[in-house]
Amino acid sequence: MSFPLRYAVLLDGAFVIRKLEAQLGRVPAAEDIQALAAALHAHDCVTDLSRLRIYFYHAHPAAGALVNPVSKKRVSLQATPTHANHKRLLEALETIPDVALQLGETSTNGWKVSPSAFRNLMRHPRLIEAEDLVPAIGQKGVDLRIGLDIARLALTRSVQAIVAVTGDSDLVPAFKFARREGLRVFLCHMGHSIKREMLIHVDRDIRLRARRASGTFALATAGQRGGKQMFMRRSCSGTFGAESDG
Repeated sequence: MSFPLRYAVLLDGAFVIRKLEAQLGRVPAAEDIQALAAALHAHDCVTDLSRLRIYFYHAHPAAGALVNPVSKKRVSLQATPTHANHKRLLEALETIPDVALQLGETSTNGWKVSPSAFRNLMRHPRLIEAEDLVPAIGQKGVDLRIGLDIARLALTRSVQAIVAVTGDSDLVPAFKFARREGLRVFLCHMGHSIKREMLIHVDRDIRLRARRASGTFALATAGQRGGKQMFMRRSCSGTFGAESDG
């Protein structure tokens, strides 16, 4: 009995959310995650394969309360838009067929200056204000879960290829292991600036960017910001319209 050749999509949730929010100009919804997976499936690299499952790696939204060190105001993390948006997204994704949520832990480490406030402070030095600060929230165990799943998929021969959507070079050892076990490893970094070693240790570089107006995805081309011609030899050809980085 023969089985269809299959692949799995592994989405680094925090990375995907951050890139989609920047490229779409809004908070991404479950439909945007599905559109990304559909664009990947239509790509020449995997279009002839059957998709086993979409794995989405993230963490539960942070809970509890923090006291702003400048204003001394108590902030409930559950009442923030970020908590509501992430909770809504995770609840929607967990009901979609063939999508598996792999959730790590959330860590809260006080406060930090937001990126926009930092840029403003560098241009116009002044005292830090309460509005310059945002909760310093991180994730634990997410990278570990991605790496373990890559190893499990390789060792069990559940798939013949994986598509990893991430910009995290900590996953390079997992990529190398999967390739040694015979899997094809495809990387989609969504236009993010990545270390060269990530491209060296994957089989193909799938370059997709979200179109802000339509919410669809397009194949990025050499000459876009962050693209390097020397790496395009490793890129898959695509079936999407090319989009400039204007």
